[in-house]
Amino acid sequence: MQGLRDQLRRVASEHMATDPAHDLAHLDRVWANAQRIAADITNVDKPVLLAACYLHDLVNLPKDAPNRAKASTLAADAAGPILYALGFAPEAIAAARHAIKAHSFSAGIPPKTPESRILRDADRLDALGAIGIARCFAVSGALGRTFYDPGDPFASGRELDDTAFALDHWPAKLLRLPEDMLTEAGRALAQERCARMLRFIDGLAEEIGTTGPRGWADPT
Repeated sequence: MQGLRDQLRRVASEHMATDPAHDLAHLDRVWANAQRIAADITNVDKPVLLAACYLHDLVNLPKDAPNRAKASTLAADAAGPILYALGFAPEAIAAARHAIKAHSFSAGIPPKTPESRILRDADRLDALGAIGIARCFAVSGALGRTFYDPGDPFASGRELDDTAFALDHWPAKLLRLPEDMLTEAGRALAQERCARMLRFIDGLAEEIGTTGPRGWADPT
């Protein structure tokens, strides 16, 4: 497995953009998350899971791109020839491609295999916790969005607008991710990481001289 991982990392590094939220370190974290989740699940094809983790962002389109929903399918298409060259069997290639297609939030493709469910949870975990905070602000900065609304940081008296304010993305999507996790381990890890994010919010509220938000601990 280590030899295969080295090969996949090398291939992935040749395709990664300069986006710090979707770089080689992101792929390493997703693989680490996937291994933690897979430990409690039977009948997991580890080489397929490994391949899907390292090739799922071969094509990464900006969050505001009109064809964003097609990114995972394009990545799956790009992964096929790579996996063939690495000696994967046709069934394994198909399984890895399905996992890559189904990992995307915007694509809306239901994961049908253990590997696809694990990858989806593992990738979403990287949007939460301490690293999730860093990634959220990195992506928002690249898109020209401000950290928060100075007049109403926690949207107490306005509608959420995560196209304008990075912090609005938390209750709009990120803090809701635990309920959408497909594995027990993924859900537990997501809840832990959301708790870490809420502690950050408490500190932020204190530093900017306001009270923390109501209801963010349970955004459903």
